[in-house]
Amino acid sequence: MNAATSAENNQADLADIEQVLAGDAKAFEGIVRRWQGPLINMAWRYCRDRSRAEEMAQEAFLRAWRGLSHWRRESSFSTWLFALAANVYRSELKRFPVETLPLEAAPEPAGLATQHNELAAQLSQDAVRRAVLALPLRYREPVVLFYFHEMDVAAAARTLGMPEGTLKARLSRARTLLRQRFPRLEEEQDSHPSRKDKNAARMGHPDFYNDVHAQEARKEAAR
Repeated sequence: MNAATSAENNQADLADIEQVLAGDAKAFEGIVRRWQGPLINMAWRYCRDRSRAEEMAQEAFLRAWRGLSHWRRESSFSTWLFALAANVYRSELKRFPVETLPLEAAPEPAGLATQHNELAAQLSQDAVRRAVLALPLRYREPVVLFYFHEMDVAAAARTLGMPEGTLKARLSRARTLLRQRFPRLEEEQDSHPSRKDKNAARMGHPDFYNDVHAQEARKEAAR
């Protein structure tokens, strides 16, 4: 999400929140429309079940509705909402755990088709996502927020309620685990023609193997 879109969403969130707190309950629908997709996608990466992800996102919105008056505005509303959702999703998984395939048991992504760039890009994207879903939750959460939801380190750390140093350490550990378990994936990401396309990169080719500081610098330069 670019800076202009983020600013627009923040302004729209603030306007809807003021109306909700003033007694206009229907204004909350604007918040749901803006953030329903991202929250469902985030929930899916926790549980990998579309129906359950929708239910978990609905519960997150219900908690947000109930706690809206307690938002202290110390950060953006979206950061507060994602932090609340992350807590809801963790609690839900504690109550009803998901069978998680251990990282060592996850299959090595198959070799990518290179004769058609579009097909190869889709296969690469799917391979990356499958690899990420095999990570333990403590490492998967930072990767999902930093790479897939394109949060910066500070926002991702606030969302997960941890120091920035801890988040960076977990991102580094996640990349190490992926590199060790899926060595071919790194080679494919480096050699893939879609790596040269910035739009393809934003659509799902997170650069797991580069330093977080370099990734942050690129995000800042793109703003």
